[in-house]
Amino acid sequence: MTPSVTGTTPAHAAAPTEAPAARRDRYFDLLRALALFRVVLYHLVGWAWLPLLFPSMGVMFALAGALMARSLERPALQVIRSRVRRLLPPVWVLGAVCGTLMVVHGWRPGPSAVFWILPLSDPPFLAAEWAADMAEPLWYLRAYLWFVLLSPLLLRLLRRFPWPALLAPVALSVLLSAGQLPLPGRIDSAVTDFSTFGACWMLGMAHQEGLLARLPRYVVPSLAPVLLMPAGLWWATRHGFGEPGVELDGIPTAQALWSLGAVLLLLHFSPSWQEWPQRLRRLDGVVTLLNSRAVTVYLWHNVCILAAATLWDRMWSLDALSEGAPWLLESWVPVLLLAWALIALCILLFGPAEDLAARRRPRLWPNGTPLRKRGSHTR
Repeated sequence: MTPSVTGTTPAHAAAPTEAPAARRDRYFDLLRALALFRVVLYHLVGWAWLPLLFPSMGVMFALAGALMARSLERPALQVIRSRVRRLLPPVWVLGAVCGTLMVVHGWRPGPSAVFWILPLSDPPFLAAEWAADMAEPLWYLRAYLWFVLLSPLLLRLLRRFPWPALLAPVALSVLLSAGQLPLPGRIDSAVTDFSTFGACWMLGMAHQEGLLARLPRYVVPSLAPVLLMPAGLWWATRHGFGEPGVELDGIPTAQALWSLGAVLLLLHFSPSWQEWPQRLRRLDGVVTLLNSRAVTVYLWHNVCILAAATLWDRMWSLDALSEGAPWLLESWVPVLLLAWALIALCILLFGPAEDLAARRRPRLWPNGTPLRKRGSHTR
């Protein structure tokens, strides 16, 4: 599992225009864009240290939790309906493409195919690499959907029992890892994802509620890098991390502890950006595009990586390259560039579904250029 992959929150909230929230938007957007880029890079190169350097999934769930808490200033049912409406159409586009291809290859839909329509559980797919790559990202949207549905309850618990509510998912992860709570196969993945990233979601809510701001300034820098992150690393090494084929993503409790500590630091040092700092303004278009098309990028990046690697492998048939520049053919950099080119194509083809889901006029390349022409660097 990689969170695998990821954003905006998968549906960016239409938030109230209160000043503190607005000041954090640019920073949140930057974190989300970095998280998406890291997900794509990790799925291509598979370096085990990347999730330690930047725990993308924990970051994306925390940002989503903060935006959800902000949105819940409106009636809960209205917020949930809006989020689900924004999430599902891009999933249906992926399901239509993947389902059609699987039918062509002999797949016959059964009752579980309903999870391609409402991803509350894992959808079925063929035992083929391309089909698995298309279906894999749905784990994140499934987890996101459950967090959205549970958020009114989670926010109520956080307000009443802040620290027990924040740490409860980690405790649940420990119990699951110890085999103390056997679960049916159909719900096992959903509960595991909740226990792994629930604390990050709750941490985002706590940040939005001002709970972290009430802590003494020394608490987070003392707690996160000294207790939580070392505990996650210790748990990971106890469960084979560092051995061939063992990744942090495959050790839920270690992922939960490390992500919680890292996200706590990122939120603690969160700058107040009403506009981009001068040195970062050149990133505005890329960051805006990635945030506007986060669901599309996340849903399609795996299959783009597979296609890019397949196309690049065919370059070995060119003698000029295979004999004159084998180092280039062995490099991952051209594959990454080709994968992003294919992702850009998917943004053009499938991205407007995100606008239709949000009831906006469809845009092919929403990088914020019209806003900059008016001299503004904010939404």
